[in-house]
Amino acid sequence: MKCQKCDKKAVLHLSDLTGGKPVEIHLCAEHAQEYLSQNQGGAQEQVNMASALATHLAQQMAFTKASNEFSKTDQETCPMCGITFFEFRTSSKFGCPNDYEVFSRQLLPMLMNIHGEERHTGKAPKHSSEETSQKLAELIHMRQEMAEAISNENYEKASVLRDQIKQRESEAGIA
Repeated sequence: MKCQKCDKKAVLHLSDLTGGKPVEIHLCAEHAQEYLSQNQGGAQEQVNMASALATHLAQQMAFTKASNEFSKTDQETCPMCGITFFEFRTSSKFGCPNDYEVFSRQLLPMLMNIHGEERHTGKAPKHSSEETSQKLAELIHMRQEMAEAISNENYEKASVLRDQIKQRESEAGIA
């Protein structure tokens, strides 16, 4: 194909819709650059509009996905007391102690949002030192880890933790 303006070899081939009718445009490199610089404002406007539309669609899709996930979560039910997560969210009261386990996946983000922590630490007694409290907290954590290792049948890890717990208890004078 040849350029429509100068008969050089065309490097840009466009189909432009002008007045509802398709118009074929074939331009050489020099005339293509000239054509694009003339239409740059309109092209930039179209790019901006397309970008805004894509952003809006992405937000709508994310919102729809989040609301679908939220409705699935709201329908989860405790097998013991029958309370749904939606009922808990509206009343802020559980139906039974089992609800903490059933809804634990949803509770952790809520606790982080409300308290900034997923674990309540509370105040330490005035007569205890911070170091002692820290050691006790580590022992509790190690015992929980050991129980988890046993439930996962990872007995090697459990025995290592057991030995570490015994050593720390003897160092702290607990036993």
